[in-house]
Amino acid sequence: MKIWQFSEQAYHPAFGVPGSMRVTLPQHHCDPVEAGQLLNRYLDEYLLADELGLNIMVNEHHAAATCMSTSCMTTLAILARQTSKARLLALGIPLANRSNPLRVAEEIAMVDCLSGGRLEVGLVKGAAYELFMSNRQPTGFMDRFWEAHDLILDALGNEGENFSWEGEHFHYRTASLWPRPIQQPRPPMWGTASSASSAREYGRRDYVCATFLSGAVARSVFAGYREAYSEAHGREATNDKLAYLALVACADDTATAFKRAEQMKSYFTTAARLDPQFRNPWGFNAVEANVRMLQAGPSAMRPRMRNGQPLPVDGSIEQYMDAGLFFVGTPDEVYDQLAQFHGETGGFGNLLMMGQAGELDHRDTADNLTLVAREVAPRLAELPELPVEVRYEAVG
Repeated sequence: MKIWQFSEQAYHPAFGVPGSMRVTLPQHHCDPVEAGQLLNRYLDEYLLADELGLNIMVNEHHAAATCMSTSCMTTLAILARQTSKARLLALGIPLANRSNPLRVAEEIAMVDCLSGGRLEVGLVKGAAYELFMSNRQPTGFMDRFWEAHDLILDALGNEGENFSWEGEHFHYRTASLWPRPIQQPRPPMWGTASSASSAREYGRRDYVCATFLSGAVARSVFAGYREAYSEAHGREATNDKLAYLALVACADDTATAFKRAEQMKSYFTTAARLDPQFRNPWGFNAVEANVRMLQAGPSAMRPRMRNGQPLPVDGSIEQYMDAGLFFVGTPDEVYDQLAQFHGETGGFGNLLMMGQAGELDHRDTADNLTLVAREVAPRLAELPELPVEVRYEAVG
């Protein structure tokens, strides 16, 4: 199993402001000097991850105190120059608020060159609330997404003459990347999924499939991917094609690990703070998906604990651990928890680890990363591929 360090690079001094953390939070709550100090601190933690032999993941959101990374490619351009070993993952580049997908391809190619060919890329739909900043129409968005996606891949993989693009949503007289990426036909591609049906598309495309904080649902996500992968490619998908994102709080003793987890927990509580009109604009989700959500009820989207009950938004650390969203303890305890979850989900080869989240400070983050890299990662790297019958067993 490979480990990727990830932080949403939050402006946590605003967490005490009442109300939504996105879209409507006034800018005067941000001290730009303090924001710059935090951003540089998060970069230092990514550089430490590189020194420790961990990989790096960066994401992107907009108009949100919970994530100051407004351009993951800008962050990765810095890290491409300052790191030497880590694979650099953009997961992801949201296309919901992009009007120029060819520019996205140019940025990908440039960062791949800067890094010496260490970039990996996830093109994602993006968060529903981000449409309101770009004033994009939510209806028909998935058609635009896949056209943008296809254009970006064609541009990245082109080694011949320049080409034109006349699509339904995008028009380019000339598509020409200077530079073009080192990795051909393109950097490794990733996708994110929260259900077996959405995972199948990435299985067919031979992408790496990641699921975020989905707990027990990860098992069906991975099984859906494996099923489609096997049908499309005539072989079984190996663990390196699957990834799971969760928070990890590790320390020399259990009590200190739980204290760190409490500092990180505000990641969960602030994520829920969004005004309802921005959650699901008409047309952003497919009709079938909205019907399923309505039929399942308001708690359907919440991860489940092992007793089947939905996880409370402000649950205890133990409840978040029970749901598979948090791994907390000494290196031995964290390894045991991750090994158990690995078995319960049928196996995965990439841990997207939030080793920093919420209000966890730099000193504790550095120690957390160091312990995981030195005492947990070597054992996780030796986790075996599970037998095929175990991977598919009891999957609904």
